[in-house]
Amino acid sequence: MGKKGGEGLRQHLDTAPVLEKMRLGGECPLCALKKENEASYVEYFLGGSVMEVSTRVEVNEKGFCARHLKMLFESNSRLGLALMESSHLAEIIKKLKARPAPRKGLLFKKEAAAPEPGCALCDRLDATMRRYALTVAALWETEKEFKDLLEGSRGFCLTHYEMIRNEAPGALSGRALEQFLETLDRVEIENLERIQREVDWFAQKHDYRNQDKPWGESRDAVERCWKKLRGE
Repeated sequence: MGKKGGEGLRQHLDTAPVLEKMRLGGECPLCALKKENEASYVEYFLGGSVMEVSTRVEVNEKGFCARHLKMLFESNSRLGLALMESSHLAEIIKKLKARPAPRKGLLFKKEAAAPEPGCALCDRLDATMRRYALTVAALWETEKEFKDLLEGSRGFCLTHYEMIRNEAPGALSGRALEQFLETLDRVEIENLERIQREVDWFAQKHDYRNQDKPWGESRDAVERCWKKLRGE
């Protein structure tokens, strides 16, 4: 990507939050960003957006997954959730009433689509995280500090690692893309091997012969391992 293209892309990406989380470290900087944005979207859907037509249409069509319904319910705005639930239920009821009854001999033929479960919050969050993944790749060329940050990082959870790899061609090309992916892959593998050693030592510490040996960084290795594998 040329300099002009890089600057144009940077104007449409959130570079500051990514750099901030990269500087803080952790097993996955994008998981930290996801957690913050997820909380922000919960507030958004329960705030003034409840009365916006575009938001109501989106929620009526998609609804929310079980995880995000629980997060919305545990917030401080049951009224906002009630308004969305009522509107979404009305949409579901309308679609169900529009479905014709099965005809004889066609019991197993799909004649009308049932309302498909979805999640308006998941969709927004996924789009946001893909933009952050694209930003990670773009920073390879646009920020001198980033290469050192990536080299010294603990990599990413496997979910966001794959997302970054998939989004990278949208920000980089040619030799820059090759160098970025080579570094990303090496850093990821090195840190997966690191956490494997830590998990192994956690298990070995339960052998009475190792009781007096130091834990190192293995005391919370099991928790960090599943977060590394699946994200937070």
